Amino acid sequence: MSPELNAVVLSAGSAAIVGALGFIAVAALARRSLSWAAVIAPIVVVLAVATGVIISGRAMHLSAEDSTLVLLILLAATPVAIAFGVMIARQVHDLDRREADHEAMRQRDQEIEQSRRDMVAWVSHDLRTPLAGLRAMAEALEDGVVDDPSRYHRRMRTEVDRMSLMVDDLLALSQLQSGALRMAFERVSLADLVSDTLASTDPLARSRGVHLTGSADGPVSAEIDSREMSRALTNLVVNAVRHTPADGTVVVQAAFTDNEAVLSVTDECGGIDEHDLARVFEAGWRGTPARTPDTSDTGAGAGLGLAIARGVVEAHGGRIDVRNVTGGCRFEVHIPVAA
Repeated sequence: MSPELNAVVLSAGSAAIVGALGFIAVAALARRSLSWAAVIAPIVVVLAVATGVIISGRAMHLSAEDSTLVLLILLAATPVAIAFGVMIARQVHDLDRREADHEAMRQRDQEIEQSRRDMVAWVSHDLRTPLAGLRAMAEALEDGVVDDPSRYHRRMRTEVDRMSLMVDDLLALSQLQSGALRMAFERVSLADLVSDTLASTDPLARSRGVHLTGSADGPVSAEIDSREMSRALTNLVVNAVRHTPADGTVVVQAAFTDNEAVLSVTDECGGIDEHDLARVFEAGWRGTPARTPDTSDTGAGAGLGLAIARGVVEAHGGRIDVRNVTGGCRFEVHIPVAA
């Protein structure tokens, strides 16, 4: 074997060793940043070529002409090596990204499944209580041991209304989650929306001794489904009234800012634990281990009001959030003003 050929073989081997180590480094970098890996890959190849030339030149005592020949041969393979390095970087990066996406989807599926199980358990528990009461009252009426049948009839009607509300909430939430809810968008004055919501929730506020006020900053309007957005805003106000003590105040406002219409509901509930703020809009969550509803509240549902409100707002392309303020918390609905 000629000295030149031996030099080529030695150079290629040296370059292969350095290149292999470099590709390992490139793969490691690709797990952090594909752009960095793409930059490092050519540098690794050039270093591998130079190392091969230097090692072979010193080992074989090559002349300047022979060293130039070896360098040209190795440089001819450099683009292929660079492409190979970048390909490895991309494959490693894509593999990690797919694994991360798969893990995120798996965790989300688990959360959704757990949320569904919790909701079924909570609703089953909440339905069991009024059903047991209805059965006891029906048996008492059948046995003729009731002194005031009309009172029992009124109570039975109340429990039936409560269960009907739970079923309506479940149906609405199911439609929102499946995308089956059909909405009719139209230009609506949010001042009128606030006014109508205050009128419908005022009896509940009065019965609890809560002051209910509202206002709109100018002629704010947006393209919305008035029926569904009214449902969402009503759910927010009812939730605020139920958690505000007597003599407290719930304020409903409509405003316009940054090409968005903003509906806000501020209460005096005392605030929500910071760890629970992220769970406020989960279906069935009530912020307490006790899932039994207040039987004195004829409008109590299955804890789905805030989840439905979020679903309605997101179906409008908007967003809803909550934060603590002095003395209570503030729910905000942001709706794009454009159609």
